[in-house]
Amino acid sequence: MHDQEALVAQTLRLVTTRYPDALGATLGGSVAQGRATEISDLDVAVLLPDSDISRREVVRHEGRLAELFLNTVADIPEFFEWDRARRRGTVLFIYDQGLPLLDPHGDLSRVREQAREVLAAGPPPLTPAEWEQGRYGLTSLLDDLLDTPPAERYEQLSLADFTLREAAHLLIAHHGAWTGTGKWLPRRLLSADPVRGKALLEGHLALAEHADPVPLATAAVGVLELLGGQLREGYAHRWRT
Repeated sequence: MHDQEALVAQTLRLVTTRYPDALGATLGGSVAQGRATEISDLDVAVLLPDSDISRREVVRHEGRLAELFLNTVADIPEFFEWDRARRRGTVLFIYDQGLPLLDPHGDLSRVREQAREVLAAGPPPLTPAEWEQGRYGLTSLLDDLLDTPPAERYEQLSLADFTLREAAHLLIAHHGAWTGTGKWLPRRLLSADPVRGKALLEGHLALAEHADPVPLATAAVGVLELLGGQLREGYAHRWRT
């Protein structure tokens, strides 16, 4: 793992050089968790004065890639609500769990408290239509997964990926927890439900290593049973709502 103190200093130089009027900044992601490697990027949330413009930028600083989430203080409440609506809370977690870099006037402290309040409230629940759509979609994936012969490895692996993703999002939503993408999906999944989450991940691994779809299918059926069971005939979805 890369030296956390050196990365914090590097990120502070980035912020003070590119955004000299910044009212606050915090460093999240792998660096904040002590998991950074030689190629890890820097996930940085920067508070800007209201005379500036909220935006997202990806830059390279001192040889390292940095992803910057820049928001004016006035835009923070609306942006946090947008981040909450996605049910991932990406920037909310950077403010909550990140390493503070600068806070000359206390703005960062206030925004971090706002982020913690939003995170504590949790993501919005799925609507009844979204639950039905999720159940139907996962049921269809299971049917295809079990119907695909092991010789069709490309198709089998693709179906396994989609099955894991859909089952994970539904299980996480069932617990009212925050979801994620990429490497954050298994982390959030195991945090929301260590037992069922591990069963899904182990099932996905079994298919990848041994072309056996049964463990993953069994774990996914277990998730569906929490939500009312598999859904096929009788499902209806309106184009306009």
